Amino acid sequence: MPDTAFADPDAGLSPAELAARHGLGFAGTRPTLVSYARQLWAYRHFITAYANARVSASFSLTRLGRLWQVLTPLTNAAVYYLIFGVVLATRHSIPNFIAYLCTGLFIFLFTQTVAQAGVVSITGNMGLIRALHFPRACLPIAISLIELQNIAASMVVLTGIVLITGEPLTFEWLLILPALALQMIFNAGLAMGLARLGSKVTDLKQVIPFVMRTWMYGSGVFYSAALFAEHLPKWAAVVVEANPMLVYIELIRHAMLESAPLSSPVSHLWLLAAVWSLAVGIGGYVYFWRGEQEYGRG
Repeated sequence: MPDTAFADPDAGLSPAELAARHGLGFAGTRPTLVSYARQLWAYRHFITAYANARVSASFSLTRLGRLWQVLTPLTNAAVYYLIFGVVLATRHSIPNFIAYLCTGLFIFLFTQTVAQAGVVSITGNMGLIRALHFPRACLPIAISLIELQNIAASMVVLTGIVLITGEPLTFEWLLILPALALQMIFNAGLAMGLARLGSKVTDLKQVIPFVMRTWMYGSGVFYSAALFAEHLPKWAAVVVEANPMLVYIELIRHAMLESAPLSSPVSHLWLLAAVWSLAVGIGGYVYFWRGEQEYGRG
């Protein structure tokens, strides 16, 4: 019986050509921006499951469980109301100061907790990063989703506070959703940017609480932003009024409170909110992507 020869389709190809033919590449290389976005979308169920697991685990050992999602911002609001509303008597210069304070505090905490958790989202998950292959941006994005669940619970409580204190329910309340959506994009970009910085400078997690506390005092959480124009040079007041957290807080206050003082016209606030959202959202994503091959090494 004659021998039958079969032609090898890979015969004569170099290793590089073989790799290209079978869709192989170098391990640890950085994908393109578009490819990275596709990978993140493919891992959307992992991101959601990871976020839900973190929320459940954080309350699993407490007696009140998820009720702390509501009690934590309420406790903070009570403390700050005692200091700024009663001791410093700020409440006398702002209509419905309780609702005004709670709105500012809840919205600021939405970003503050994302920043504080985002800065350690890489360094705090090294075991997971070294054990599994997945787009590392899943971790800071999951942090943003965790806090989105918390702000949803806080907004339910805030709605009750605002209505009980005498504010009417109007169609402007519908503006809460796009405002929070813009803040969510801003938060995700901030988390990704801080995640890469935190992976490079591990001491950053010790600095972030002080940065966030300073940011809070410059965001009109406890008092009207009009004080900035009265006590700061004009250029400094303009810079402070462009503060993204002040912008997001004032958009929510405008939607929920009838007489809330604003630092800028509403149309200007919406423009600033969109610009900050796109700048930080896209900038944080690109900055994090550029370090994708570095995470978990060294």
